Amino acid sequence: MEQEILNRFDRILAIWIQLQANRIVKAQDLALKFGVSLRTIYRDIRSLEAAGIPIIGEAGIGYSIMEGYRLPPVMFTREEASSFIAAEKLMERFMDKSLGSHFQSAMDKIRMILHGPTQDHISAIESHIRIHPARELFHQKSPDALKLLLESIAGKTQLSMTYQTISGKDVTERHVEPIGIFFEYGNWYFMGYCHLRKEYRQFRTDRILQLRKTLEPFQRVHPPMEQLRKKETPATGTRIVLRMESDAIQYIHASKTYYGLVTEKEVEGKTELLFMTQASLHAFARWYLMFADVAEILEPQALRDVVTGLFDLMAHNLQKPGVGTGMTSSSSIH
Repeated sequence: MEQEILNRFDRILAIWIQLQANRIVKAQDLALKFGVSLRTIYRDIRSLEAAGIPIIGEAGIGYSIMEGYRLPPVMFTREEASSFIAAEKLMERFMDKSLGSHFQSAMDKIRMILHGPTQDHISAIESHIRIHPARELFHQKSPDALKLLLESIAGKTQLSMTYQTISGKDVTERHVEPIGIFFEYGNWYFMGYCHLRKEYRQFRTDRILQLRKTLEPFQRVHPPMEQLRKKETPATGTRIVLRMESDAIQYIHASKTYYGLVTEKEVEGKTELLFMTQASLHAFARWYLMFADVAEILEPQALRDVVTGLFDLMAHNLQKPGVGTGMTSSSSIH
């Protein structure tokens, strides 16, 4: 009986929030949202009216709250309200499922304090914003990764993790002590101490196959994440030197740091870039192919050999006749 009363209280509170977050709310929509009958919704509405909330009901239209009744008394400009919508769209696409739902709940509370004209402004623009991430940011088996990571950081308790390597062939079981999360190069990462490797590592969320809470506390006091990331200087790795058309540098601005850029300088009217990369030569070569027409490899010869091999393979594939399309290599499209 007590649980039933609590459930009804939570539902009535949620209905009140919905009424303040929207100009018009239909009883049928509320019944569907909360999984109850229309009769239950009507009873809950009467309870809110009995509590002194000025609800206006119009047959065939829905319910609304009398204009001017808003709690708490916070005001937002149209521009501020617009920024909330942009943030909401980003949260829908770039945060994990759990944090996204919490943000949606927070947005409902913000909407409920917006006045009529501002609500109309929001309704007019929110269907015209689309955001599409370039890739899946979270593995489908660990859709709430960020939520668990943040809880671990706040509570200083270890996480048990099943993690897949970049090749996709190796899967390891690890205990980690997360110390921070960050978004970079189109992916979410977390920095943490790995008990398997006995050192600080960074991990991509889309390679986490499973993430589980534990009751084990952190075993060490960790430095700030940014301090550790600053130590990740490309002092070791494979030395690679490229010479590139200077006006093309802007197109690899974000990714060049990822591949271990150390220095860049002007040489004979072009830009010379020195990398100490942790990536494999094959991975670097595939990245290099995106701008190979405007950049030459000065060293090492091994990278030239890998790129040459890729070019030979591409040439071989391009010489094959079309399969299943009725076209041959000499076919043309008119």
